[in-house]
Amino acid sequence: MKKLSVGIIGLGNRGYGLLKDAILRMPSVKVTAVCDVYEDRCEEAARLTEELCGHTPAWTTDYRELLARKDVEAVVVSCAWESHIPVAVEAMQAGIAVGMEVGGAYSIRQCWDLVEAYERTGTPFMFLENCCYGRRELMALNMVRQGLFGEVVHCRGGYMHDLREEVGTGLEKRHYRLRNYKFRNAENYPTHELGPIAKILHINHGNRMLTLTSMASRAEGMHAFAKERHPENESLVQTRFAQGDVVNTIIKCAGGETILLTLNTTLPRFYSRDFTVCGTKGMYEEENDTVFLDGKYTEEEEFDFRKYWGNAKEYEEEYDHPIWKDFLNDGVLGGHGGMDWLVLRAFFDSVIEKRPCPVDVYDAASWMCITALSEESIALGGQPVAVPDFTNGMWMNSEEPEL
Repeated sequence: MKKLSVGIIGLGNRGYGLLKDAILRMPSVKVTAVCDVYEDRCEEAARLTEELCGHTPAWTTDYRELLARKDVEAVVVSCAWESHIPVAVEAMQAGIAVGMEVGGAYSIRQCWDLVEAYERTGTPFMFLENCCYGRRELMALNMVRQGLFGEVVHCRGGYMHDLREEVGTGLEKRHYRLRNYKFRNAENYPTHELGPIAKILHINHGNRMLTLTSMASRAEGMHAFAKERHPENESLVQTRFAQGDVVNTIIKCAGGETILLTLNTTLPRFYSRDFTVCGTKGMYEEENDTVFLDGKYTEEEEFDFRKYWGNAKEYEEEYDHPIWKDFLNDGVLGGHGGMDWLVLRAFFDSVIEKRPCPVDVYDAASWMCITALSEESIALGGQPVAVPDFTNGMWMNSEEPEL
């Protein structure tokens, strides 16, 4: 079987992790070239490929050299946030299939650039939102599709992850989050939570997001962290961070549903994506891993709710999504509990089999634009702003692809 020739652009923590834990272990692909602006990262990725696969890929610090190669049919774009869309656009223009890692857009113009490049070239594109392939997210999607929650009217989600050390040591770790947190105040990482919600609410396929409003708390978490944990780093201690500690964004959909997104990455806390689906017949809530179905519990039991926390496990056998039933039978692979493997496999298989990617360019533009729009809304004191229709009306009759 001919393997898909793949290049990797961006070999920091995310790109190298995808390479090591998933891509190099996939039988359908061959990594032929790797790229990063730092030579040591390129050399380490080339060495790892030789160690695991028995061949040494070409490497370069200029992504345009990688895109010019004849032995690259698809690329995984996992570089810094600022470069995701520009690199993806150039790759599509070169006729190279793109799997683009997540992040937020810096402008609405960027999102249109992405959509227009795809529509102009027809080059395969997939947004690598791994949380769309989370086990609970897919189980909830399956339950919604089977009508167990009735009519879904509200969803919420968050990116709640203590990233103070990652942000604070950004210079040492050569990490892009530091500069973003210094200069921007936005819902800067919306797609982990929004992606699975968008699939549940049929966004871009019979529904769309209309408007949003965002508010941010003051920024104190990083300053307190720097003073306590890195007092010797005078530059960090003196930095005035723009990024609010907690950002709440409310989105209104054409179907009448609402979505609440919360960003909380500079305060001490446990990790959570707060994935929650609320319908007329029941709900799922990630924080307690709990399913509630109307009529199943007495009034007394409803008040004794803590004893039912974690009951979602009872629904796995019947309602796990077919993707996960097969994955569990075959053996879970890859990072982030298997989500990385599933999203990458979906991308590579779509390219190899010449079928539409299940998380497409319109999803990418619609989800990533939330960052730029939230930044505008926050700057205007929470004023509502319109969410563009990147499908230009196609959402009204666009068939929803299977994950």
